[in-house]
Formats: sequence, C-alpha cells, structure tokens
Amino acid sequence: MDVLLSIKPKYVEAIMKGEKRYEFRKTIFKNKNVQKVYIYSTSPVKKIVGYFIIGDIIEDHPNNLWEKCKKFSGISDTEFFNYFNGNERGFAIRIDEVEKFNKPLDPTHIYQKFIPPQSFYYFNAGGMR
Repeated sequence: MDVLLSIKPKYVEAIMKGEKRYEFRKTIFKNKNVQKVYIYSTSPVKKIVGYFIIGDIIEDHPNNLWEKCKKFSGISDTEFFNYFNGNERGFAIRIDEVEKFNKPLDPTHIYQKFIPPQSFYYFNAGGMR
C-alpha cells in the first residue's frame, strides 16, 4: 500500500531538486507498511508528478522537528511554524529516492471522481480510497 499526498507546487519543485528532503505533516497515516508516497502537485498543476520512497518518519514536538530537519526542510522557519501553529506534535517524512514522471498523470484519468486529498489517500494500482 502506498499513499498520495497533496503538496504545493513550490514544495514539489524543491523536492525534485533535492532541496527539500523532509515533508512535514500534522497527521500521519496509520498503516506502517507504507513505503512509497505519490506526489499530487496542487493547483495550478493538478497532476501526480512523481513519487518518493520514505526513508523514515520522525514524530516530535515542532520545535524539535525544526532543529532536527531545518537544514533540509526546503521551507522557511516562518512557513514551518505557521503550519504547525499550536500543535504539540508533528511528523517529518524523510524523502529518499525521488522519481519524477516524464509525463505527469492526470488523476481524473485514474479515478473520474478524484478529489485532492486534504492530508492523504491510501493508493495502489487499483485506485485511491
């Protein structure tokens, strides 16, 4: 089982360039067997542009996450702390082995009723749920 994450285009670009090696989340998937994250680049792109292999998932207080991951966060401290505003815990997904698709996939060709995930969808060859 894999997951599909919605990520803003500017962060997708940083991931693809290797500048962003951690994806930060307030919540995380419960399935511990997830190894691959498909990247849905949000508006205006609106396509699945590639995937990455999960290296590790760190759970900690946002202050500690920032100290551990800031060098390869791909975002400013202001963006980071605005995102985690008021949260006592957060997650940093380490990005390993990024693969960019030569031709991004329109998710509506896979699933006609596609709605971009608010946090994530479990994803497999049979579709999303």
